[in-house]
Amino acid sequence: MNPAAFRLEGIGKVFDDHAVLADVSLDFEFGQHTAIVGPSGCGKTTLLRLLAGLDAPTAGKVLLGGQLLSAPGRILVPAHSRRIGLVFQDLALWPNLSALDNVLLGLPGLRRARSGARAQALDALERCGIQDLANARPGRLSGGQQQRVAIARAIAVRPQFLLLDEPFAGLDLVTKDALFGQIAELCRALGSTVILVTHDPAEVAQLCERVVVLERGQVVEAGRFGELLQAPQSALLRRFKAHQQA
Repeated sequence: MNPAAFRLEGIGKVFDDHAVLADVSLDFEFGQHTAIVGPSGCGKTTLLRLLAGLDAPTAGKVLLGGQLLSAPGRILVPAHSRRIGLVFQDLALWPNLSALDNVLLGLPGLRRARSGARAQALDALERCGIQDLANARPGRLSGGQQQRVAIARAIAVRPQFLLLDEPFAGLDLVTKDALFGQIAELCRALGSTVILVTHDPAEVAQLCERVVVLERGQVVEAGRFGELLQAPQSALLRRFKAHQQA
C-alpha cells in the first residue's frame, strides 16, 4: 500500500437497523483524484463522512498510511487531525461571520498563533481569487463566491486529501466549470488529492481519473474512468456511456 493512502477495510455502517454500507474495501491513493458516484441513497456521503472522521464505522477499519484512524464504534483520530479538507453540499458557512472568519474557523486544530492563522486564511482566500471579499458575509456573495469561501476554508489547512461532497449542485455550468478548473490548479499547487462525491459522471471527467461506483451500499466497480466506460458493469455508467454516444 502507498504509505500515504487512505484505506477502508471491510467497512459497514448501520443506521437504525438499516445497512447503508456493507463490506466496503477501498484504497484512495495519494496523487490520484477519485470520484465516488452512484444514485441517491447508495452510501456515498456516508463513506465520505467515515473517511473524514465525522462518523465511526459499525464494522471495519479506516486507515491512513497504515495508521488506524477509526475502528468499529470508535473514532481514534479526529477530523481536524487527519490532514483533510472538507467541502459540504450545503457549504456550512456561518451567515453572521465574514468570509475571512469562516475560513479561520477551519484552522483552530492547527494551534497556530492568531496572526499566523490569519495570514494562512488570507492566503487561502487569495488562492481562490476572493481576497477582496474577506470582510463580506455569505449573504452578500453569489453562489460561486460562497463556493470559493468554502473551498478556501478547506484548503487553508494545506490538506493531504480534499473531500468534496456534491458541493456544485445548483450552480450553472459556466461557474461549475470555472470551479473545477480552479480546484485542479489548487491541488497541483498544494499537493492535495481530491475525493469527490457526486451522482453525475460528467463531473468525474472534469476532475478525476479514477471512479468508484456504489449501488445499495456496495462497490460494483472501481478503476480508471475511461477504462470502465469501455465495458461498464453498473447501470449508472451504462447510461452515461449511452448518453455520450447518442
